[in-house]
Amino acid sequence: MSGKRYSEEQIIYALKQVESGTKAKEVCRQLGVSEPTLYAWKRKYGGLGVSELRRLKQLEEENRKLKQLVADLSLDKHILQEVIAKKL
Repeated sequence: MSGKRYSEEQIIYALKQVESGTKAKEVCRQLGVSEPTLYAWKRKYGGLGVSELRRLKQLEEENRKLKQLVADLSLDKHILQEVIAKKL
């Protein structure tokens, strides 16, 4: 059974509600999530604004692309070294 997916903006809005004094149980009831989920969101997104979150997602995506590029280049280097070794 898959749960509802909330956008990062919705998650941050929920966390802001809790920070402003709304009880965590009330926010959880409104969203239909458990309290552990809310606290996991707080651990992950706590203290971030919407613009900071967008920047974080952008950096994570850039990091993923760079890691993929390094992996591809490492594989190419390994293959070329094997070809050179076979020729000698």
